[in-house]
Amino acid sequence: MPSRLASCGTAWTRCDNGGTIPDPSPRCRWLGLREALSVFVSRELTYQSSGHIKPLHWHVACRLAIEGGFHPDEITPRPPLVVSRRDGLPALEFQQSAGGTGERTVLGALKTKAVDVVVSKEGIGPVLAVSIKGTLNAFRNLTNRMEEAVGDCTNLHIAYPALVYGFLHVMRATKAGRAVSPNDVAVERGGQICEAILRYHDVLARLAGRADLRNESSRYEAVALALVQPDGRSAGRLLPGFPPADSPLLLEDFFARIYRQYDQRFVYSAPALQSVTRRLEWHRQSSVLRDCRAAEYRPRLAGGT
Repeated sequence: MPSRLASCGTAWTRCDNGGTIPDPSPRCRWLGLREALSVFVSRELTYQSSGHIKPLHWHVACRLAIEGGFHPDEITPRPPLVVSRRDGLPALEFQQSAGGTGERTVLGALKTKAVDVVVSKEGIGPVLAVSIKGTLNAFRNLTNRMEEAVGDCTNLHIAYPALVYGFLHVMRATKAGRAVSPNDVAVERGGQICEAILRYHDVLARLAGRADLRNESSRYEAVALALVQPDGRSAGRLLPGFPPADSPLLLEDFFARIYRQYDQRFVYSAPALQSVTRRLEWHRQSSVLRDCRAAEYRPRLAGGT
């Protein structure tokens, strides 16, 4: 029997062990954030390796089009969206068959890198990229993630100093219990976040906030860290209270930061390129705006938001 996690979400199908998985398709789908995160934290999925995190790639790709104003043709994986004209303005329409697949390989200073979500401009190259990581357990091993984050950022920024690079890391907020290994605990019995994740947060905070292409190449323009609740009615929701309200790693600030840095570098600082780099504003009667998934964020609309 088909199932739905949300009233306007993507149809899901049951797997043999009673869990639910999205209809199998390698193509990018338009998923709400909670839908994507519910797949990530699910313990029943038959996915392997990147299958848990792939729906979050799709969510980010669609969001960069609807909210960010980037043409779907410029985004990898390509969102299931198409652009038409209405009253002389671009309008954005949903079309699942238009969804693309895969990652984009970007030339780095030391090696090529397959990046999860990339925006590329004709004649310019990659201008915006988001690396997305997910951790389900073994939180004491986050040291390896720290080294990877620094290396990946440095590698790409040396080759593309103007690249707006974001790093998004989600973790399953597993609570301490009798059946949980101490190494897999994200939230202690008293509600405290485990020490390994707190240390990781502090390291990532030092890697965030690159504001100019002459700044350190090892810093990202934006970084977000989030714990995702895995159980019950809260499954797929962000754990409240972490990161703290004054943290530079809040997911709700992540996209605004990368849009701001993109505009500063590729639009305001390069007026001769604005015909290519200016982000699109969608007609207010675009069909995607009637879908409740668009209500999760602020679509980029003609005439202001």
